[in-house]
Amino acid sequence: MTLAAPLSRTSALAPVRAMIVDDSPMVRGLLRRLLGSDPEIEVAAAAGDGNAALTALKGIPVDVIVLDIEMPVMDGLTALPLLLAARPGVQVVIASTLTRRNAEISLKALALGAADYVTKPSASEVASAENFKRELVEKVKALGRRAQAIVGRPPSPRRIEPPVPVPPPKPPITLRQPSGIRPSVIAIGSSTGGPQALVTLLTGLRDGPKQPIFITQHMPPTFTAILAEHLKRASGREAAEAIDGERVAEGRVYIAPGDHHMRVERTPEGAFRIRLDKGPPEHFCRPAVDPMMRSLAAAYGGKVLAVILTGMGHDGAAGVREIAAAGGTVIAQDEATSVVWGMPGAAAATGVCSAVLPLREIAPLVTRIAATGHT
Repeated sequence: MTLAAPLSRTSALAPVRAMIVDDSPMVRGLLRRLLGSDPEIEVAAAAGDGNAALTALKGIPVDVIVLDIEMPVMDGLTALPLLLAARPGVQVVIASTLTRRNAEISLKALALGAADYVTKPSASEVASAENFKRELVEKVKALGRRAQAIVGRPPSPRRIEPPVPVPPPKPPITLRQPSGIRPSVIAIGSSTGGPQALVTLLTGLRDGPKQPIFITQHMPPTFTAILAEHLKRASGREAAEAIDGERVAEGRVYIAPGDHHMRVERTPEGAFRIRLDKGPPEHFCRPAVDPMMRSLAAAYGGKVLAVILTGMGHDGAAGVREIAAAGGTVIAQDEATSVVWGMPGAAAATGVCSAVLPLREIAPLVTRIAATGHT
């Protein structure tokens, strides 16, 4: 266990305190360097296994734990519920290499209370790990602020803090009436916290609308295939990664495959087909939500019901503007039930949403709008 040097005194925010748990000294060193490069993050502790992490957590409160899966003494999946119980409100990010087994374990960890996951670069990719650094740092900061809001934590006593400015009040959310058009398709975008939110939403839609459902969740390859299996069980309908060129069918759930944007196009004969591509990432993501939403607005016009769930950043906000401009209806998840209110908050800020709701209230509204076009 090691302590980090204090942060700069210029920051007005208390640092996000992170713990790194990984059995590899090389990986611990890499993660320390990446996280320590951001002035808003303080690496407060590091441990080589889950048991050592539990011991460290007794004396060093942290906001975020970056947790490896495969470790001696106590592995990450065993340690996860114990860490969550030892520090209520702490946010755990699972860090794993990109294999099917690790993807399955990571999604299981999300079901057990982990907030998010990152895929560690391989040894050959470490030198060019800029994308991994950006993803890791952004997730640790966003989840750390969430942890601080949940449990409350004063600034570190080792720092002299300038007065924290009082943030201006958030502008009220403007809602618009649903279009009244019965949608032909349902489109869902999500990111951090999304896998569990999607399971909750699709479980609520199990006996509801039969329109095709298109989902873009920010996820790497392998993870999206396993997510599709989870959603198939939750929804009771056919769910799978989309295939380039396949025809859109009623009652199916299509998930954008990792590393591919998913779009839908209308053929000259009036059919609808899925197109996958490796176009440039948008919002640093591929798949991204905006390309899917844009294509659905172009293909279906106003017959789209769009839902933006929990996630970092603002992917989807531009796309739902186009959905609304075409006459479609937009719903966003509320802040209280979002792991991170980035994407749904950005969608809500556009003023085109017809509702901003707690997660469990979204499925009943989607069912009503899908049936009639009205709430």
